[in-house]
Amino acid sequence: MRVAVPAYAFAQFPPLVDELKAMHPDSKVNTAGERYYLSEERVIEYLRGYDAAIVSFEPINDRVLSALPELKVVAKLGVGLDKVDPHAMRKHGVRLGWAGGVNKRSVAELALCLMLMGLRHVTPLIAEMKAGKGPLPILGRDLSGCTVGIHGCGHIGKEVVKLVQPFGCKVLACDILDMGDFYREYGVEAVSFDELLARSDVLSVHLTVTKKTRNIYDRAAFSRMKPGAVFVNTARGLLVDEVALKEALINGPISCAGIDAFAVEPPADKEFLALPNLIPTPHAGACTVDARIAMGRNAMRGLTENFLPEPGKPPFDDR
Repeated sequence: MRVAVPAYAFAQFPPLVDELKAMHPDSKVNTAGERYYLSEERVIEYLRGYDAAIVSFEPINDRVLSALPELKVVAKLGVGLDKVDPHAMRKHGVRLGWAGGVNKRSVAELALCLMLMGLRHVTPLIAEMKAGKGPLPILGRDLSGCTVGIHGCGHIGKEVVKLVQPFGCKVLACDILDMGDFYREYGVEAVSFDELLARSDVLSVHLTVTKKTRNIYDRAAFSRMKPGAVFVNTARGLLVDEVALKEALINGPISCAGIDAFAVEPPADKEFLALPNLIPTPHAGACTVDARIAMGRNAMRGLTENFLPEPGKPPFDDR
């Protein structure tokens, strides 16, 4: 099998490259850090002539697959499938290597980090200290005792629930699926979206992008959030109307936002990024050695253990 890997995240851990080349000696790996995902043309150019690919943010759609008739397998580095079109894959007979939850702990830990940073005003304090201003400490809040809302209680959402347990938080969860057994085990209260917005001191988003969830966090949603709440998104940028988020950070009601995923990456609005109560990170949720090893080995398994996607069925359930 000739494998092309445009995903630079794979090459960031060299032992993965060695393992891949031991199994598939004719593999090509992006070790130079090029961002091939920025255009379909670059993806096509990189994958042309190869039987299989390991991708991260690269678009896999009808245009790309039409130009690559020799491509038979696409394995996903990570879990997000918003750049993968199951209709196109099925049309062209291209199989998908994918498994959920492979980086769940690392993403959940970053969500916890952003919660704590937001509650304690860490970003503006660091900026003031680095500027030599010697600021007076800003009064923050303890995570202990807060009401934490989880929007989407799948693999990552469940890990966040477990991580906040030692803090004695009241945990709310909103999900389209029945998670009754898990909720009972961890003392989680199932709530509606409106309740989640109104009651959460900290709200952490772990949704996939569907027709119903795209821009679900708009002006109306932010206006219904609890005054002073901290908003965290380590899922996907397209879940959030960033203009509305910017307004909510400037005018309230929320006090801070920790955002690891933007609609366009890197984001272009420099004024937005410079807001003192925005904690922006560059889609770094799975950027740990532990997650990268797990993701890379899972992607390599996906080269041989794969399936033909079916639109409307998991993991492409578009409810």
